[in-house]
Amino acid sequence: MRDICICQEFLTEAHKARICKTAEPLGFAPWFFTPDQLEEAKACLQNCEVLYAHDPELLRAAPASLKWYCCSYAGVDPYCKDPTLFANPDCLLTNSSCYGVTIAEHVVMVLLMLLRRMPEYEEVVRNRGWSNQLPIRSIRDNAFTILGTGDIGVNVADRLRSMGAAKITGLSRSGRAREGFDEVLPIRRLDEVLPGTENLIMALPGTADTVHILNRARIALLPPGAFVVNVGRGTAIEQEPLAEALNAGRLGGAALDVMDPEPLPRDHPLWTAKNLILTPHVSGNMTLGYTCDRNVEMFCRDLENYAAGRPLNSLIDRTRGY
Repeated sequence: MRDICICQEFLTEAHKARICKTAEPLGFAPWFFTPDQLEEAKACLQNCEVLYAHDPELLRAAPASLKWYCCSYAGVDPYCKDPTLFANPDCLLTNSSCYGVTIAEHVVMVLLMLLRRMPEYEEVVRNRGWSNQLPIRSIRDNAFTILGTGDIGVNVADRLRSMGAAKITGLSRSGRAREGFDEVLPIRRLDEVLPGTENLIMALPGTADTVHILNRARIALLPPGAFVVNVGRGTAIEQEPLAEALNAGRLGGAALDVMDPEPLPRDHPLWTAKNLILTPHVSGNMTLGYTCDRNVEMFCRDLENYAAGRPLNSLIDRTRGY
């Protein structure tokens, strides 16, 4: 039998049974650990061909005989930025693109909060006031720009469309058409698109190309009253000019589930920025049962591919970062 080291905190007994049912007929023996059993997992890993986890420290302990690391998180930038984590330079890396549903629901939630002026109404109520005539906007008949047309972007577009969005524009590296978008443009046209973008949703991976892609100059290109939502990577936004634009009332509001650094220092200007919804990186996580089920399902499907010598569905190009 070929050994698999599995170190996850979210697995139920049903998940373990599902993995065993897939693995054993293929000649694999899964060994299960939780993150508080890290030393035991490291010892087991020395004889394993496959690792299913989300821990750079555990990966660093793996021998050169490790052939496939399946990361259960979507963001794999730590593994792409630091090749020394892999004792085997040819080790396959996959991620889990199972977070689209839960992150898309988060995007819809915070968009509605911004469009319906909830940060301002919360301030009214906190001061025991009763002002209720702030003009609001709707998803219906509105236009949205989504940076990133992967699993998250597609799920966001699908939900916005079902709620009556008038136009959904995507931007990606390739600019290839994707279902659910009225148009998809290459990201090199971002400066051309921003002046007409009243609702910007960012769902980009963490790569060298995306660091501060929304910088001071591009924040200035957004029209007055625009909304910005970021559920990709905190490094994608230059945060100081974003806070300045919010406090000056030039932007209508923003919602950030990702920041740089995380957690934010207690004296960071984002804490007090006007009309800003901050959440502590909760849009994805493993807190929704559906996400956990899909995570396991995707690992099992790729384990079948791996055993058969077929390409892995979620394979990451470590040089590109996604």
